[in-house]
Amino acid sequence: MLGLMQDWPLLVHKLIDHAALNHGSREIVTRSVEGPIVRATYGQIAARARRVAAALDRFGVRPGERVATLAWNTAQHLESWYGIAGLGAVYHTLNPRLFPEQIAWIANHAEDKVLFFDLSFAGIVEQIAPQVPSIKLFVALTDRAHLPEAKIPDLVAYEDFIAAVDDGFTWRTFDENTACGLCYTSGTTGHPKGVLYSHRSNVLHAFIAGQADALGARGADAILPVVPMFHANAWALAFLAPMIGAKLVMPGPKLDGPSIYELLESEAVTMTAAVPTVWLALLQYLETTGKTLSHLKRVVIGGSAAPRAMIETFETKYGVEVAHAWGMTEMSPIGTVGTLKAGMEKLPYQRQLDYKVKQGRPPFGVEMKIVDDEDRELPRDGKAFGRLKVRGPSVAKGYFRGEGAEAFDADGWFDTGDVATLDPEGFMTITDRAKDVIKSGGEWISSIEIENLAVGHPAVAEAAVIGVAHPKWDERPLLVVVLKPGKSASRDEILEYLTGKIAKWWLPDDVAFVEDIPHTATGKIQKITLRKMFTDYRLPTIA
Repeated sequence: MLGLMQDWPLLVHKLIDHAALNHGSREIVTRSVEGPIVRATYGQIAARARRVAAALDRFGVRPGERVATLAWNTAQHLESWYGIAGLGAVYHTLNPRLFPEQIAWIANHAEDKVLFFDLSFAGIVEQIAPQVPSIKLFVALTDRAHLPEAKIPDLVAYEDFIAAVDDGFTWRTFDENTACGLCYTSGTTGHPKGVLYSHRSNVLHAFIAGQADALGARGADAILPVVPMFHANAWALAFLAPMIGAKLVMPGPKLDGPSIYELLESEAVTMTAAVPTVWLALLQYLETTGKTLSHLKRVVIGGSAAPRAMIETFETKYGVEVAHAWGMTEMSPIGTVGTLKAGMEKLPYQRQLDYKVKQGRPPFGVEMKIVDDEDRELPRDGKAFGRLKVRGPSVAKGYFRGEGAEAFDADGWFDTGDVATLDPEGFMTITDRAKDVIKSGGEWISSIEIENLAVGHPAVAEAAVIGVAHPKWDERPLLVVVLKPGKSASRDEILEYLTGKIAKWWLPDDVAFVEDIPHTATGKIQKITLRKMFTDYRLPTIA
C-alpha cells in the first residue's frame, strides 16, 4: 500500500523561487569582475534567472543541452545556473585553472552549445573558441560597455542578452531525475570524466549539507563561498543558501587574504568555506596586520587536509569554529564533516583536535564502508584500512557517456579511489590514495600526464611524479628522472621542456635525478617506495 502524499518534484528552480517568495529582500553581494561591489536580492536574482531561461530558449537551447560557464562566484553566475536549470538544460562548469587544451577537450566532450564567461577568462575563450565547434554563442558576463575586444565569434554581452526578453518565463516541468548540472573530474587517470547531477540529487544534497552537524548554516547567516562554483557546486552553498534564505557574499576574482578579510568584515560574514591555501593566506594577513575577525563564527575547510595548526589557530586565537570536511565531485561533493559528537566537547582540547583533523563523519544521506582487495568489508576499528566506498542519493551511479564504469558496483557502491580507516565513532581518515594523483591547494594534478610528457624529452629514459609535502599547497609535484645512457639534461632544461605543455601550476617544483626507479613485479612504478625514498626531501620552493 502506498502513502497518500503529494508528488512534489525536487527541482532546483524551486529553491530560488522559495528564496524570492520568502526571503525576497535578502542580499546577494558580489565583488564584480569589473571592480565595484554590486548588490542584489533573491527577488531580483530569481527574476533575472527567468530572463536567462527565456533568452536561452529564444536562442534555441533545448532541454538536456549543455550550457557551459567559465566564471567566478558572482550573482550573474548564480542566476545563470538557475536560469539554465529552470529551462531543463544542464549547466556545465568549466575549471579555468586547467590548461586551455584541457578546457577545450572537456567542452567538446560535453558538446556545450553556449558558453557564459567572465572577463577574466576572455583570453582563454579566445584561444579555445576555434577548437569547440559545438558552441554557437559566447556570452560575456558583463555589459556592452565592458565587452572585451577579443577575436571571439558570436559574442554578446550578458546584459544585452537578457535585456531582450522579459522575466515572465514559466519554468519547465519535468521529472526530478532530469539532468541539471555537469562537472568534470580532474582526469587523474586518462581523460577527465563527467559527473552528471540531477535536480533531485542537488536538492537532496542541499538538505544533507544543511544538517546542523554538517555545514550547519542558518537563514540568519551571511555566507561567503570562497570555494568556486566550478568546484562541485561550491560545496552545495549555491543551493543551500537560497533554501534557507541566508545572505550570500560572492568574492568574484579576488581571493587573496586582504580581499577576503575586507568582505568578511564589511559584510559581517558569519560562515565561509574554502580550501586550506585560502585560509593560510588569510591567517598570514591577520598575523602581519594584527587584525581580528569581528563577525566570523564558522569556517569550513576542505579540498585537501586542514593542518592541525590551522584548525587550532582559528579556534583558539580567533574564536572561529572549524568544520573540516571531505568529499568528491562524484559526491556532489560533501562526504564527511568533522563535527564533534555528544560528550566530545568535554575532552581536553588537544584530544578534540585529534578528531577535528580527521576527515570527519558522514551526515545522513551518505553511506560508507572500507573493503579489502576481495571486496570484503573491513571492521570500523580505526586500525584496519581499505578501499573507501560510498553511496547515497547525491552520489554518482556512473559517469557521463558511460565512461569509468569499473568504479561502480552492482550494489550501487562507488569506489572513491582512496584508502581509509573508519573508527567506532564513525570518523573517517584517509591514509593514502589508490591513484597517484597529487592534490595541491585543493586542485588535482595528474602525475601520469606529467610523466608521459617528461619521457618525451630526448634525454629522459623514465620519469615518475610524486607529491612532496609543502607548507602552503599541501603537496607539490616532484619529478623523478632516469636519464638515457650517455645523455645529459639539467633541472631547468627539463622544466623548460614541460613549460607550455601543461598548466603552469602543474609544473613540478623540482627535478630529482636517480639511477633507477623502483618497479613492481609487473613492471609498474612503485610509488609507495618512491615516496619513502623522498620522505625528507625539501623542495627549493619552500622558503
